[in-house]
Amino acid sequence: MTRRLRVVPVGHPLDLMGPLRLALANTGDAVLPVPRGQEAAARPGLGRLPRQVAVVIETSGSTDAPKRVMLSTDALLSSAAASSVRLGGTGQWLLALPVHYIAGVQVLVRSIAADTVPVVLPPGHFDPGVFAASAELLTEPLRFTALVPVQLARLVAAAADDRHLLAVLRRFDGILVGGQALPPQLAERAFDLGLHVFATYGSSETSGGCVYNGTPIGSTAVRVVDGQLELRGSLLAEGYLDDPGRTSDRFIEVHGQRWYRTGDLGEVDAATGIVRVLGRVDNVIISGGEKVSLDAVERVVRSLPGLGEAVAVGRPDATWGQVPVLVVPDGAGEAPGEAVLPEDSLERIGEAVASVLGKAARPARLVRVASIPQLPTGKPDRRQLSRMLADL
Repeated sequence: MTRRLRVVPVGHPLDLMGPLRLALANTGDAVLPVPRGQEAAARPGLGRLPRQVAVVIETSGSTDAPKRVMLSTDALLSSAAASSVRLGGTGQWLLALPVHYIAGVQVLVRSIAADTVPVVLPPGHFDPGVFAASAELLTEPLRFTALVPVQLARLVAAAADDRHLLAVLRRFDGILVGGQALPPQLAERAFDLGLHVFATYGSSETSGGCVYNGTPIGSTAVRVVDGQLELRGSLLAEGYLDDPGRTSDRFIEVHGQRWYRTGDLGEVDAATGIVRVLGRVDNVIISGGEKVSLDAVERVVRSLPGLGEAVAVGRPDATWGQVPVLVVPDGAGEAPGEAVLPEDSLERIGEAVASVLGKAARPARLVRVASIPQLPTGKPDRRQLSRMLADL
């Protein structure tokens, strides 16, 4: 059996609640949420879907080609249930993320499952004061929100000098942070402030976050095959719409069990089961004949004062083939409590990186830009950065 797919242009995020509720109840069309104004974009091949599919999410990754992920009602509700168990119950959400991405959709799904209505953060520049005012509109005993790291960083910085904001943030029973890796220094600052932060790992293919603070939630199982993380569980997507080749490449069956090949490098601690994500398989360069993970370079660099927003990009080099290049926004090292980057920054950074990752990982250049281009998810737009560096 099949069902029709409906493209839903979203102006106000709660516009999606009605169609999503019907889709989850299997009494309406499956929905593909898109930003208002983009509903007229050409989407060839959209037609009928397997009956179990409730939501299709269009993704545009920082390094991967865009795709359309098909999610079933069972997967979405399984993820919501696992999240509520991990967070200690259902409650009311403050929606601070776009609902055409899985993190925003899941806030709506969890709200529908909890029979609550989320408070929606007003559009525009993310402002800690506006966030606090919106949070005060929450009325349920248990309160949650989902953010990307840059949003949490702004809240943490403001809360250091704002007791009212700090009290509002401490009132949240869970602050999910995902979309990209949570910098250790930011996590530590949030912990020191007494915030209930959960660093999440997952993707559209797993109905959103399926690992909280390194621990898989619900029925999620994690293994490592040839250095790559693979995930299994009831919250896996059905596959990619009109892309059987990619579906068979990413979703594999082994001994009757279906696994998703994430494309992320990682490890699982044998004793504790804690999952550690090390970076993208496709974010690796060959420098002087050695493999260098640009994500690993970023982790080391971002631990240094003033470089919390640095992005590592691979660039061609006549001698080494490829080399890491660091990109930092203007003003890096000038935030409160951080020293301005000294003139010999590149040498110092190179020494720090080489001491951890080896000489091949030393950044060859340090480039300042007006701002780091970002995808709507908050992740750095690495393709755009590469194009910018090509013009320098």
